[in-house]
Amino acid sequence: MLSFPNPRDPHRLNSSATATIRQLTLEPNDTRRLSSLGGQFHEHLKLVEQRLGVTIHGRGNHFQVRGDQPTVNAAVQILEQLYAETASADPLSPEQVHLLLATYKDAASEPVGEDAVLFNRRGSVRARGATQREYVEAILGHDIIFGVGPAGTGKTYLAVAAAVDQLEKDQIRRILLVRPAVEAGEKLGFLPGDLAEKINPYLRPLYDALYEMLGFERVAKLIEKQVIEVAPLAYMRGRTLNNAFIILDEGQNTTPEQMKMFLTRLGFGSKAVITGDPTQVDLPRGQESGLAHALKVLATTRGIHITRFTARDVVRHPLVQHIVEAYESWDHTHPARPTRSRASTTPLPPEADTEGSS
Repeated sequence: MLSFPNPRDPHRLNSSATATIRQLTLEPNDTRRLSSLGGQFHEHLKLVEQRLGVTIHGRGNHFQVRGDQPTVNAAVQILEQLYAETASADPLSPEQVHLLLATYKDAASEPVGEDAVLFNRRGSVRARGATQREYVEAILGHDIIFGVGPAGTGKTYLAVAAAVDQLEKDQIRRILLVRPAVEAGEKLGFLPGDLAEKINPYLRPLYDALYEMLGFERVAKLIEKQVIEVAPLAYMRGRTLNNAFIILDEGQNTTPEQMKMFLTRLGFGSKAVITGDPTQVDLPRGQESGLAHALKVLATTRGIHITRFTARDVVRHPLVQHIVEAYESWDHTHPARPTRSRASTTPLPPEADTEGSS
């Protein structure tokens, strides 16, 4: 492990009155677990240092954490939680460290509280951070839930996890996973097969989440028995869905008419979760998004909950959060300009070409 700092090290934090130092002893003193906690070349400890702005030094199972008091307290609690996770035979991964760090609002805040946990036959899925926990609690407590925000915040994955959790507990009888058949730059007509086969690539993230939680063979059997149904949005028209958990993914690519049609499919004992990113609309230019429209129409409707994720809630690679934030900043400071349609040969107005490509 790392060594304690040399008192004469010019790079160590100064000893001003504002600096806080806390000593931490992790029990039991287990070499394997301590090695897992540190990670290869101490990458896990370095990640905690970088994200919280503290310094961590250790010898054996004794650690010293130094920095501002709020961040020192946060770092100590993170180290304790990470060490608890090393009790598993599996080595601690950088992803686990990143996800746990995501439970802290910022470098000067305390933890947001206990995680919400959803169970399946292969283990459990934890809601990380305040927004994810709010989202899971809303899913469990409401019949219609909107999860809105950028990619990488866990909107769809947590919805699928909640659906599996309720199916395993016999609280619902079936799961329906739905997506609008909207071309995202690619033409569906050139793909082989009927509409269901053409749309399958767009439903792949939903399948992947199911496979991870239930296993390939069990998912195949449940689909065969129609306990799990994965379908394009167009297939929902005219149906009434009872005792079902329905997830509409990529809701930003619905029209207002399609969104209304989907929401009115809800039957007794059913729950609907709608996920989407309003900044990633693939509808034709000038067509209003059904998700944006619904968020306005249903904003004050009793029984409907809207969870709004931001770039701070991204739980993928840390760079994904920075990318989302960069795009949000650009959109706020640069007005939208017309973009050339693939099917159009009409040149853009001269003033539209004065800015660089966005």
